[in-house]
Amino acid sequence: MSKSAENKKTNMAGKVLIYGASGGIGEATARLLNERGFDLHLTGRSREKVAAVADEVGAGYTVGDIAEEDYFRRTAEEAGNSLEGLVYAVGTINLKPMRRLNADDFLEDFKINAMGAALAVQASATALKNSTAETGSVVLYSSIAARQGFTFHTSIGMAKGAINGLTYSLAAELAPNVRVNAIAPSLTDTPLAASIVANRQMADSIAGLHPIPRLGSADEIASMTAFLISEDSGWMTGQIIGVDGGRSTLRTSG
Repeated sequence: MSKSAENKKTNMAGKVLIYGASGGIGEATARLLNERGFDLHLTGRSREKVAAVADEVGAGYTVGDIAEEDYFRRTAEEAGNSLEGLVYAVGTINLKPMRRLNADDFLEDFKINAMGAALAVQASATALKNSTAETGSVVLYSSIAARQGFTFHTSIGMAKGAINGLTYSLAAELAPNVRVNAIAPSLTDTPLAASIVANRQMADSIAGLHPIPRLGSADEIASMTAFLISEDSGWMTGQIIGVDGGRSTLRTSG
């Protein structure tokens, strides 16, 4: 380890627990927070993927799935009794016409996106209140689809709308000890969106709908996440922040 790396590790900014750390946004966030001196605990379903990211950033990790009854309790215990932040970077992109959706689709999207986020925060609430910073910080992920209506987004729009309500409710209940904010991206070029962005014509068409005419990147969402985790955003809570190329608020033609 280089001397600069040793110094960085000596001056830790606190520990952050990242759910979904082997996904596009979770992995990018882990790398960025590591660069900024945070200690990390990572979690995800694939031992191979989570272990690889954890090895790269020098983090502890937990392997599990939100369907497991004790997953959140076990993860919280292994992450430790003091957390500066929690990032819930777990989600779905289930795009179907409403006529093709069934009860299992709706329940699965809700469980993974919203219920999982709620249980993750619940399990680590005490550790977040024990933060060495002025406040603990939680970052969740909503979507532009919770702000605008898009065809084929019935299930995911509903699930991400629940994230908005969860963000407001948790921010109120956990204040002033823990801040809770959410990021609402538009389509981002990550492995989760691979089935969409792999079709170059479709990806270009969607990109052109944004005032800044391209798709988002995992690094851009990670940058906002790191800001919300840090004490630089210490007076921000209960906010849903669009990182969406202007699509949620602007029309530049028509």
